[in-house]
Amino acid sequence: MAAATAGRLLRLGGAGSEGRWLRLCGAGLSPTFLQPFSAGAGCGEAIQRRQVSHFTFKPDPECQEYGQTQKMNLFQSITSALDNSLAKDPTAGKDRVFNTPLCEQGIVGFGIGIAVTGATAIAEIQFADYIFPAFDQIVNEAAKYRYRSGDLFNCGSLTIRSPWGCVGHGALYHSQSPEAFFAHCPGIKVVVPRSPFQAKGLLLSCIEDKNPCIFFEPKILYRAAVEQVPVESYYIPLSQAEVIQEGSDITLVAWGTQVHVIREVASMAQEKLGVSCEVIDLRTIIPWDVDTVCKVGLCPVMEFRAGGDQPGLVPFCSCAGPRIDLLTFMTFMATMYFFYVLLLLRFSLYYIQYKILSHGFCFSPILLKLSPIFLRFLAGTLLLLLFLKFYQDYEIV
Repeated sequence: MAAATAGRLLRLGGAGSEGRWLRLCGAGLSPTFLQPFSAGAGCGEAIQRRQVSHFTFKPDPECQEYGQTQKMNLFQSITSALDNSLAKDPTAGKDRVFNTPLCEQGIVGFGIGIAVTGATAIAEIQFADYIFPAFDQIVNEAAKYRYRSGDLFNCGSLTIRSPWGCVGHGALYHSQSPEAFFAHCPGIKVVVPRSPFQAKGLLLSCIEDKNPCIFFEPKILYRAAVEQVPVESYYIPLSQAEVIQEGSDITLVAWGTQVHVIREVASMAQEKLGVSCEVIDLRTIIPWDVDTVCKVGLCPVMEFRAGGDQPGLVPFCSCAGPRIDLLTFMTFMATMYFFYVLLLLRFSLYYIQYKILSHGFCFSPILLKLSPIFLRFLAGTLLLLLFLKFYQDYEIV
């Protein structure tokens, strides 16, 4: 069937059927995989140009704090972390390192079972694009195991590794960045490193952490990123972002490969626009470091889109959703409070007017006309004070 399909494609191309050929190749589709509407535009006119983010990997200064170092690329540092972890794990052994059938749901489910017994489980999904069959096991089982058992049981010793992101030629099933799907799920931690040094320290922290963790590995950096990495074990705390460049005008937040992209963007903004950019490597997507990130009002976030090749600025909803939800809730409550105060004052004034008139006293018509204006002014002042208090408490401004 595949050969027959290829034959049809070749015949279409040889026959000069350019429109049909382009449609079969998917040309003209937007990065959201939806066909854009353009009146009168042919299929050939809608061809998208390929956009690839340029970056140059800059190794971090060599760290002497953890003893002897060795030059490693990213996949060697991950292997070193696994070697260190297995060497000191009393439950580890050759019979516990094995290949599994290509069934992502089974791989994660088996890892959950091992972790529930108290052993260390490190499951690997090759590649992150194929993690979706295991989505139910991760979100409904691993993330909720401790909650649903009232902390009688848990699978906190489970770590799920997976190559992540694009390499420029991986096509649909080897280019995706699915961390946003898990960033809204309580009960798990999601980590993406930017370098070999970061990868080893963060992976060891994930293995030691008492919560199930997903560790995404930027595969474009497997061989492209090389730096000095300590040979022995060391740990980089989870949920702590790192400020890798100070700035005062705007905060740029990224993780994984895109950290190196925005470092170049920050340099360009400083040189061409005079804009001082603070660059933050988020490192842990969930739970994310609110205190480090939320210091500057404007905070664009850079990540790879699902298509892999076309990075862009996206809303911070993938990890700032709970904070945005809190802001929305507080705004709603403040609005309700405004109307409550307005109605309360108005009914109070009506009651006072009734009492005065019932006793035969004269009430000025001018006061009756000005009372709604006074009430609105008073309620608006209370609302403004409430918002200022909220902004101060949550460091929005």
